[in-house]
Order: sequence, then structure tokens, then C-alpha cells
Amino acid sequence: MAVEEEGLRVFQSVRIKIGEAKNLPTYPGPNKMRDCYCTVNLDQEEVFRTKIVEKSLCPFYGEDFYCEIPRTFRHLSFYIFDRDVFRRDSIIGKVAIQKEDLQKYHNRDTWFQLQHVDADSEVQGKVHLELRLSEVITDTGVVCHKLATRVLECQGLPIVNGQCDPYATVTLAGPSRSEAKKTKVKKKTNNPHFDEVFYFEVTRPSSYNKKSQFDIEDVDEVDKMEIRVDLWNASNLKFGDEFLGELRLPLKFLRQSSSYEAWYFLQPRDNGNKSLKPDDLGSLRLNVVYTEDHVFSSDYYSPLRDLLLKSADVEPVSASAAHILGEVCREKQEAAIPLVRLFLHYGRIVPFISAIASAEVKRTQDPNTIFRGNSLTSKCIDETMKLAGMHYLQVTLKPIIDEICQVHKPCEIDPVKLKDGENLENNRENLRQYVDRIFTVITKSGVSCPTVMCDIFFSLRESAAKRFQGDPDVRYTAVSSFIFLRFFAPAILSPNLFQLSPHHPDPQTSRTLTLISKTIQTLGSLSKSKSANFKESYMATFYDYFNEQKYADAVKNFLDLISSSGRRDHKSIEQPILLKEGFMIKRAQGRKRFGMKNFKKRWFRLTNHEFTYQKSKGDHPLCSIPIENILAVERLEEESFKMKNMFQVIQPERRVLYIQANNCVEAKDWIDILTKVSQCNKKRLTVYHPSAYLNGHWLCCKATADNTPGCTPCTGGLPANIQLDIDGDRETERIYSLFNLYMPKLEKMQEACGSKSVYDGPEEEEYSTFIIDDPKETYKTLKLIIEGVGTLEQEHAQYKRDKFKKTKYGSQEHPIGDKSFQTYIRQQSEISAHSI
Repeated sequence: MAVEEEGLRVFQSVRIKIGEAKNLPTYPGPNKMRDCYCTVNLDQEEVFRTKIVEKSLCPFYGEDFYCEIPRTFRHLSFYIFDRDVFRRDSIIGKVAIQKEDLQKYHNRDTWFQLQHVDADSEVQGKVHLELRLSEVITDTGVVCHKLATRVLECQGLPIVNGQCDPYATVTLAGPSRSEAKKTKVKKKTNNPHFDEVFYFEVTRPSSYNKKSQFDIEDVDEVDKMEIRVDLWNASNLKFGDEFLGELRLPLKFLRQSSSYEAWYFLQPRDNGNKSLKPDDLGSLRLNVVYTEDHVFSSDYYSPLRDLLLKSADVEPVSASAAHILGEVCREKQEAAIPLVRLFLHYGRIVPFISAIASAEVKRTQDPNTIFRGNSLTSKCIDETMKLAGMHYLQVTLKPIIDEICQVHKPCEIDPVKLKDGENLENNRENLRQYVDRIFTVITKSGVSCPTVMCDIFFSLRESAAKRFQGDPDVRYTAVSSFIFLRFFAPAILSPNLFQLSPHHPDPQTSRTLTLISKTIQTLGSLSKSKSANFKESYMATFYDYFNEQKYADAVKNFLDLISSSGRRDHKSIEQPILLKEGFMIKRAQGRKRFGMKNFKKRWFRLTNHEFTYQKSKGDHPLCSIPIENILAVERLEEESFKMKNMFQVIQPERRVLYIQANNCVEAKDWIDILTKVSQCNKKRLTVYHPSAYLNGHWLCCKATADNTPGCTPCTGGLPANIQLDIDGDRETERIYSLFNLYMPKLEKMQEACGSKSVYDGPEEEEYSTFIIDDPKETYKTLKLIIEGVGTLEQEHAQYKRDKFKKTKYGSQEHPIGDKSFQTYIRQQSEISAHSI
């Protein structure tokens, strides 16, 4: 979800690899080992949790997590928990990275020391205050100075143990005095509106005719005084209310201005406790990639986007803008991700990949090495398969992967690694059955292979067969090098990376999947001497089971089917595909005449046919909504039920199902995928009610009839022509950012084109890293890229300057205490000074 700013959309996303922890403190008991898991939090809201690693002080997680961040945040935090079966899990330590520091660790493995955690250091949210210092003439005609402190509201306070009943205390403190006052408690909200004013007498009465506002003693006294605002969560628990954050303001800043009003970030409290040494708690290895895209309206991107989209038609393709991006990026993957998404969005992916694949095949000398390198072609096809083939993998592999992860049959066939009591022949038979079943489901799944993948495979097959006419097998190996080696085998090996399982498998399951993946990869490769593919003798022995001709025939039939052009109607496949499932909380829809409309936890399940919920996973559905009956899926305003992360599924006759997700990322995921599957419904609504119908009226527009049409336009579906949530402007912005980042390489490539055009002799060594088939055409494209990037760079700079002029420090968007904004102000001041 984008955060809207004036004329601009801001997208935030984060990709995290949680590696391992080491040297965790021992458990105070005879065993000393711990059962630990790691959570990812936006401030204090948990958005992801790893599996539990049992009995270890150096747990290895090896888990990846990606999410679009749908709101503002200050810290990306990681907590290591020790599971306790009988009590609440205990926190061992945390890593908290400030948002403005994320770029320091961008895309590199880093060990972070775990820090001590206590309630006084866990702070989020902001408070809106107004302070007014005024002179008051008393009945006797003398003057004293009073301070009025108005606590208006707070936003984004944490939810503690599932609830937030906040109140504020306001204290005027000095060297010799302390006076405290307290607001009312606001129930069930983490965005409380207080709007309460507290008065404090600051100075003792003095004669009114003195020149100074304070006498000397009073001035010193005032300079040492401060106003302190503490936020608390009112708790029914015996150990007292929970501290939520504080704010300390010295009164001397009011000497310049008698009235002051601003937003402030709450700060942690320094309560004098000495924290443990960082190395006492161990450390955590992380790789974090945080991306922030500032996206203008579509017309800004037209020149660069048009240049990229015509890449497939440029002769030679190496002179095209998309190919040049692959040449200048440090890693081909960097270029492939936004290029594939852009071309998929505009329906140009097949001609583009066909063009770059054909050029690569022409450069390949040996048919046995075809598409084996990490070229732009390979990375683009990998990315296309990942995006377009996700449902295909789910329907083909997920049932059997789930079974392997749950049943834990022993499949170790290395005699050295056998556990006590295991039988080698039994293990071989278990593994053989798994391989056979997976091989069969893959080779019989050709009809389910997505059209876009089949069209790409057809083009690969044609290019390879034309280039190596003397090799009858090259038309198969060109396709199998992708579908088996880079799609099915990696998905079996790491099912968590392909959304086939929520977590990295345990060591035994991981070993089973490794053995299956190796065998499937070899079966699909169609190489002549299969046994030579294996370094291990036990694998070569095991492979003898599959040396029959029927396996090679099945692979060829499958490859023939998925690389034939225009062979079937994709829509004829009626098998339901599971898209998403998990626990959420729903409100009863009031179908029973006297039923309670209360909230209950239910297991929700979405396929491409229906949206259902049941009491627990595997139970009979209590309610089923056919996809064609989903008329809109929209967020629900928090004020409706005083609950965060809620959304609504609107059905015919204005029936609405209200649902609460576990966190903001889950809510966004459910809204996106429900919108995606229902976007082509003929009766989709154009307007909806952003709040609930309660106590006889809609909270948003106050209309009394429950069937009143909506008062707010629906947020709209995704492009109907493709089942992927892709924003073409955002992808073009990412490509612009990459070109801008690698501008020195673009300029060097320009030099190389000039050098080749002039001399046409042996290539200079410093330019030999670039593929330049046609220097003149490449030079022309480079000139257009550099012009387009320069124009966009000017637009971004102008936008920053305009925003800098309009932005007020202390506003709701940029509260005082926002270090990232202070850094931004410093940078803008330097830029302004430089331009002057």
C-alpha cells in the first residue's frame, strides 16, 4: 500500500534473511539449552515469526521474509524468545534498527549484538501538546506566572497484552518541587483523544511593575524546571500500570515564546537500571534490504518506460535499454526483478525474453552449456517462473511437500549417516516412493503449466534447435534447464522460499528434500550418463531404480507439452487452488434472529473457488462465500469496533463480514489476495461504507437504513488482464533508481561505444566487461537513457525542495524527535547552501 503525499506515492518494502543466533545465555537449569524463535516487528507490532529451534544456544533459522510495509514506522526490531510451555515465552534480547540506519546494512550479512529488553525501553507513538505560559494578576493586584499544559491526543501507542487503555500524567518538576496531574483513562484505543488542560503555578507572586517577567531567583528556578508527560496503560493486573513512553521539555524554551504547540515522539525512560553487557546476550545474523520508492504520476515515466518497453524490437537486442540495464547492474538479479514485473504488466514479457534468449543462444558455443550461466536471460526467466508459476507450484507440489514435512519418514540413504535402529533398505524404499510420486505429479502437470511459461519455453526450444541442428536433444535440455533445474528442484529443496511451507524445514525433513531434489534434477536433465552426475556412490546406487526408459520418455512428453505453442484453453482447468489460509477473528454476521453479534477466532481458507471459515483447520466449513459473491474487499475504520487491522468482505444484499487480521502486514495480504480473486466479478461495487452499521445507523455517513448505498468510492481492483499485483510506474521508478545508481557505468559504456566506433580495433581491456554488438545503436540508446534519468532526477530534486519549504518540524507528519527528519533537514540545508 502506498502512502499518499502531494503528487507522489511512497512505497516501502523490506526483504529480510534471518540467519542464525549465537552464544545465547544458558538456561538456568540442568539442561542449559533453550527452545528459541525470532520475531520481526515494526516498532512493537509483530509481523513475522520463525520456527522454533529446539535445544540450542546457537539456533540456525535460515528463513526469508518479504513484506510491503503499509504504515510509517520508527524501528525495525527483531526479538529472540525462549519458548515456555507453561508460562508466557520470555524475551532473551532484541535488535532494534532505526529506520534512518537501515541503509547502512543494506543487502549485506551483519552480526548484531542482542540488547537487553525492559518495559521502559519499549516505546512507540507520538503525543500532541500545547503549552502556554501566561501572567495572571491576582485579587491583590500582584502578578504570578501560570503554565497551561493541554494534552490534545496521542497516536500509534502500543497494544499491551491485547489491549490499550491509555492515560497521561503531566508533571511540573524542578529542583525543589514536583506537582503531578492525570487525564481520564480512554478505553480500548491506541489513538486516544484527551483534550484536557492542566494549570501549574510556575513563579511566586511578584510586583507587576518589575521590568523583567521574573526576578533573578525565579529565572534561575524556571531554567531548571521541566514539564514531563508520561503515558500509561491502565492495567487490571496486580503489578500495576504499564509505562508506554514519556516526554521531557525544559521550560526555558518558553522564555522566547509564551505559547507553543507541537507533536512529539514519545521517548524511552532512563530509570537507572544497569543493563546487561551486550555480549552477555549473544548476537543475531541478519541481512536486511529496505526499499523506499517515491513514485510520481504515470506521465513522468513515459519517456523511460516507452524506451524500455520497445527493447524487444531493437536490433540487436544488446543495444536496447533493458539489456543495457542488465550490463551495468552489479548483479543481474537486480535488473531482472523490476524488468520482468514491468514487461509482465504491459504484456511484453514473451517477446523480450525471446529476444534476449535468442541473442544468448547465438553466443553459446557448446550445447551442453546452454542457459547454464547467471545471465540476464536466466535471471529473467527465473523471476517470471516465480511470479507466474506460484499457483502452479502450489497445486503440483504443495500436498506432497506438506505430507513429507508432517510425517517425517526416515529417508537417509548414506550408510555413514544412518541413525540407530534405521534400516537402509526401508529408507531407500521410503525415498523411492517419494521421488516416484513427485516425478509423476510433475510430469502429469503439463496442462496446468501457465501460458506465459509455455510461450517462453516454446521460444527457447525453437532458438536452441535452430542454433544446434546436429543435436536432437538440445530442444529438451534448453527447457529442462529451467523447469527442472531452476523451478521444481529449488522449490523442493527450499519450499519456504516458494511459499510451499511457512518455515525452513527441520534438519531431517531438509535432508529428505535435498535427496529428492537431487534425484528429480537428474531425472529432468536427460543427460546421457546419469550415475556420473553423482559424486556420492550411494546416490548413484539409488539412481539405478530410475534407469528405465519410461522415465526419460515421461520427461520428454512433459517437455513437449509445455513447450508447444497454443495447445490448450487454460481456463478449462477446474481444480481448486489453495491461495491462503490462517486464523483470524471475525464478527458474527447476525444470520440468527436472536444470535449475539460477537467476535470469534476462526480458521479462514481462500481458494480460487470460495472463501470459507471453520472452527479449526480441517473442520467442516461453518460459512462458505463463493468468489463470485465477493462484491468488494475494503479496510474498516478502527473507530467502528475500537480494533486495529480490520477489513470487510461485502456480499450481495449488503451483507458484510467484518474480520480482524493478526497484524497490519497480514491485513494487507488478505485484502490484496481477496481483491485479486474477485476483481472480475460482474457485480463489483463502486462505493462502500468505510465504517460499520451499528446502533441503527452507519457510523461514517449517519444514514439509518442498513441497505443505503456506500458513501465512499471503492479503492478499485487490480488490472484485470494479469493476475499479479504489479504497479508499472513503481517498477519504472525502480529502474530509474538503478540507472541513477550506476550512472558512472553508463558513462563508461558510452566511452566504450565511442572507442569501438572510432578505432574498430582490438577492444580496450577496461571496456571488455560490456556486451556491445552495435556501438552506434547502443550509443543512441545510452544517450536517451541518460537524458531520461536526468529529467527524473531533476523532478525528484525539485519535489524535495518544495517539500522542504512546506514541511514543519513538530507537525503531525514530522514530530519533534524524528531523527530521520533532522538528518533530512541537514541534507537539504547543505544542498541549498551548495546551490546558492
